[in-house]
Amino acid sequence: MSKPHRLRPPRNDLVDALVLEVHGLVHDQGWLADRALERVLRRERKLWANERRTVAEAVYGILRSQGQLDWLLGGKPDLATRYAAWLVRTGGATVPEAARRVAVQASALAGLEGGDARIAAIADPMEKLAVEASLPRWIVERLVAERGEEEARALAKVVNARAPLTVRANLLVNDREKLRARLAEEGVGAEPTRFSPWGLVLDGHQNAFALASFQDGGFEIQDEGSQLIALACGARPGKLVVDACSGAGGKALALAAEMHNKGDLFALDSDPGRLDEGKRRARRAHVHNLRTRPVPAGPEAAAAIADLEGRADVVLVDAPCSGLGTLRRKPDARWRLKPDDPERFAVLQKELLGRFAALVKPGGRLVYATCAMGRTENADVAEHAEKVLGLLPAPLAPLLGAERAAALGVEGNRLELFPHKHGTDGFFMAAFTRPK
Repeated sequence: MSKPHRLRPPRNDLVDALVLEVHGLVHDQGWLADRALERVLRRERKLWANERRTVAEAVYGILRSQGQLDWLLGGKPDLATRYAAWLVRTGGATVPEAARRVAVQASALAGLEGGDARIAAIADPMEKLAVEASLPRWIVERLVAERGEEEARALAKVVNARAPLTVRANLLVNDREKLRARLAEEGVGAEPTRFSPWGLVLDGHQNAFALASFQDGGFEIQDEGSQLIALACGARPGKLVVDACSGAGGKALALAAEMHNKGDLFALDSDPGRLDEGKRRARRAHVHNLRTRPVPAGPEAAAAIADLEGRADVVLVDAPCSGLGTLRRKPDARWRLKPDDPERFAVLQKELLGRFAALVKPGGRLVYATCAMGRTENADVAEHAEKVLGLLPAPLAPLLGAERAAALGVEGNRLELFPHKHGTDGFFMAAFTRPK
């Protein structure tokens, strides 16, 4: 019965109402875009598949374009006007069509006339790039200062494109080729990832959560860069491994697969709710060696992990960060972040590194990682690990593999991943060992 629906044009009145509802949750109530979208789409059970896709694309598209649209419109318009402007700029609608469809005054969209020429005429290079890329100026200035204008422009272009749908084959259930064959049986095309030995890129038009291969634990949705961080940890059967900032456990599940469910895997986090989510994911993924433990965020943390001190073979500190590397997946983040956030997170990152480095046994391995871009949260914190904490750099190539490490551009114990270079989200990782 649902097959003909996918061939019909979306019901624009319904799509428009849902797009505006989601944006209301994001802008007026402070919801994260993905949570707001999930809530609304879950409620609307009778939506056709193409309508769900159209709503999602509009929600994320408007958030990506928001800075440019607001500049063209001369301020911060109401949500309906911004949506109508997006329809004109990206959907090929005329101003009268978009105005009628979203019920706004056509005069409110007058600023769109000659928009590309107006942007091209901006004299200030930083303002021009910020408007072209629809990014806050402070982010553009950081990117240009660290990467140069040409690379910043290439990076900005990619973060405004749709991210690939990347999954990690669960080695406790199948390998990559078996998963690929099963996905093909389910009508889903998939291609191997460029760098991760576990990853596949799906065709992007499927609800991956609804697939039987997902529901029975065959794969996890995980960016390729995140998979590489797990690979760099070198978790092995029989070891004691700690995922110190586990969140909902995406990397912990990859570590468990590397351990073949043998040994002790501790997932630590200050948010018990996220750990509970990780336990649910672990059950679906057939993970049996995961132990979750809430750890307070303040000084009380030391007592909560005292029994692990000096015992861990591997500790992963995937630290809370600005998330600047995930802007293409979370386009609303660019409007939430503040210019001093990287410095603020760096203080926390150094604190967490000091806390969890104490768990590493002599000769053990610590991997520090973020989904941020820029020196402040990455290279500067890695230098702190060596100069202040006394950790020794441990080369990444032996665990990533020499050929893969060379292709990625590994530099000793550090690796930076970028969307425009590697096709992954923006990530940083640095590996260390504790002196014997």
